[in-house]
Parts: sequence; C-alpha cells; structure tokens
Amino acid sequence: MTTGDTDDAMMPDEGCYVGPMRIRRSADQLAMTTDRRLLDASQRTSEARAQRAQKDPWRVLRIQSEFVSGFDALRDLGEAVTVFGSARTQRGTDTYELGVGVGEALGRAGFAVMTGGGPGAMEAANKGAFQAGVPSIGLGIELPFEQRLNEWVDIGLNFRYFFARKTMFVKYAQAFVCLPGGFGTLDELFEALTLVQTTKITRFPIVLVGSDFWSGLMNWIREVLVAEKMVGAADVDLLQLVDTPEEVVEAIARTRRELDEQAPR
Repeated sequence: MTTGDTDDAMMPDEGCYVGPMRIRRSADQLAMTTDRRLLDASQRTSEARAQRAQKDPWRVLRIQSEFVSGFDALRDLGEAVTVFGSARTQRGTDTYELGVGVGEALGRAGFAVMTGGGPGAMEAANKGAFQAGVPSIGLGIELPFEQRLNEWVDIGLNFRYFFARKTMFVKYAQAFVCLPGGFGTLDELFEALTLVQTTKITRFPIVLVGSDFWSGLMNWIREVLVAEKMVGAADVDLLQLVDTPEEVVEAIARTRRELDEQAPR
C-alpha cells in the first residue's frame, strides 16, 4: 500500500448538517435524521412508545426554534420568488443554464431568489440571482446523505424539519417557479397548488419551466384528474407553462396585474 493510499484511507468523512450544526456521523447515524426520529412509527415496542411520550413534547421547543430562526433571518427580505428544481441537474447542461437564466431574470425584475440551497437546479438559480446582484437565499435540510449549501448563497439556513422549511418557502415568496425536478420538486409543486386551491394562501403565480418536461404532467391533469372530476377545470389555470426566463418574469407580472385588477377598490 502506498503512502497516498494510506492517507486516503485515513481521511475523515466530510460530516453532515444537523440543523445549524455540522458534525461527523457514522452511516447508521446519518440515516436517522431528526425528521425521521419525529415521524418514524416503525418502532412499536413499549420502550419506544415510552421514549416518544417523554421526548416528543420537548421536541416542540426545537421545532419552535426553527420557525424563530427562519422568521428572524428573513424578516427584512423584500419581494422574492421561490425556485424549485432537481439537485441532480448537472453543471453545463441546458437545464442548468436555464436555471441560471431564470435566477438572473428574476433578479433583474427586482426579485430576490430563494431555493433549497443545494446543488443542481437550485445552485443554478442562486448563481443567476448572485450575478444579478439580488439576495440569493438557500434553505437547506438535514438529509441522510451530504448536501451542502451551494457557493452562490448569500443568506443560508439549514433546517431539521421539512415543514418548518416549507413554511419559509411559502411565507416569503410572491411566486413559485419549478424547473425540471423529481419527487422533491413535485412535492413542493403540489403543496403550493393545494394551498392556493384551498385559499390557504392568496393566489399567486405557479410557473412551470420547460414544455418538453412538464407537458406530460399537464396533459395527465387535464385528461385524467379533470376528466374524472378529481379537480375542477379552472384548477388547471393555476399553473402556467413557459420555456424561457423572460416568459417566467412575464407570467409572474401578468398574474399580479390580474390580481391587482380583481382587488377591491
């Protein structure tokens, strides 16, 4: 074995974020995130139930602290747009460059840009915002694998709990923009749709970027959900499908004009 091999073998792992802290953990410890400890019901022993009864009420304080930290960090934020998209998007691809363009166009239009703070499409949007000279915000999450806040984030927070993080995405945004993405992006998209549809939040633009990627989903909503009367035909209009950064900005501006016209005088 060479000296280089020995050095590599002895290199420590990179660690992970647990809320705001960065620590080293074993693979088993990495898998047991704070969210999982809160939600996992697989441990059904009497001992596990007794531990939950003892610990769960105190978890409320930790949950409360995440809301306080988020509200405090973002309280002075002006108008912002939340951008979702895949962490797997590779640098140099068309989708990555589209994300950079979206972030930059939103910045030039006067919006701060808020993402999940990770790599891929999130990094691209943060990069565009940074280049436009507007606040570039990243809201990270504790995961069972390493995901650092990307280098283009100006204001970064790391959350233990998905629901606290999601509240920040909604509370401080004037629009949602979805670049191509996977389950996480779909989760955020449909949660936003549900909040708007049920009037839990004032209707605001939800923009899908990339006709080739999103048109199949749009067709399924129309041809299955609407046809089966699972959603109303008007609900489809909550989504806007565009292809360019300029169209993203125009879709947001158009919806805001419509809402202003509908507002009571």
